[in-house]
Amino acid sequence: MDSENALELNVIDFIASDPQQLVEMSNGRTIMINGINQDIELNDVAFVERQQDWRFSLLSVITNPNVAYILMLIGIYGLLLEFYNPGVGLPGVLGGICLVLAMYSLQMLPVSYAGLALILLGIALMVAEAFSPSFGIFGLGGVAAFSLGSIMLMDTEVPGYQIALPLIIGISLFSVAFIVVTLSMLARVRSKPVTTGMEAVVGETGKVVSGFPGAGRVLVAGEIWQAQCTSELQAGQSIRVTKLTGLSLDVEALSDETSSKTG
Repeated sequence: MDSENALELNVIDFIASDPQQLVEMSNGRTIMINGINQDIELNDVAFVERQQDWRFSLLSVITNPNVAYILMLIGIYGLLLEFYNPGVGLPGVLGGICLVLAMYSLQMLPVSYAGLALILLGIALMVAEAFSPSFGIFGLGGVAAFSLGSIMLMDTEVPGYQIALPLIIGISLFSVAFIVVTLSMLARVRSKPVTTGMEAVVGETGKVVSGFPGAGRVLVAGEIWQAQCTSELQAGQSIRVTKLTGLSLDVEALSDETSSKTG
């Protein structure tokens, strides 16, 4: 409700544009206090201006809905980063401080708990997308929940208490970009051939140590393996690994030309 509507509904008696006008319009009016009419006498009024100290200045800043919103996000992401990378310290400390300040700010603001729950759900889904890829399902659902929760966070229609829409859009776009980058990195990792573990031995070349035909031992990547081959192999002959079966290798003989190229 603005001042004009309040005046029309008799919620207020008048509208003053400055303290001097307030004194002039109040002087001589009669008000009722505890059932007794009292006349207001404001002759020779002296105005004393008091400066706001740093504590109230700080509180006025952090109780701004946009600042409280940013503090909450920094706090949540800071604690998540510390949780997944323990020992760093700074994200956890900074996140804890920001989260406490955000909680203090939000308890002084008309917060919608449904909006807050949607924000937390959205962040949880985006984190789940980063660590358990679902090809964007968790991520996009998280961005949608996060955006809706941000819009619903302030449970009031008073303009000064609403979170700025450009801020919500900016953070939502950043979240989408983060998800896209994460998915692209995962796709590149999955497309790479295996370079670690026993599977990495497939395709490697080596030498026959003993045995064959049928089964024997081969030297591959500095290790001696049990191997199978259907063809006749001689000790010292070059081979290539074609398959890994349990702890045994399937190998094939290399021609002299191929052996010289790989060597």
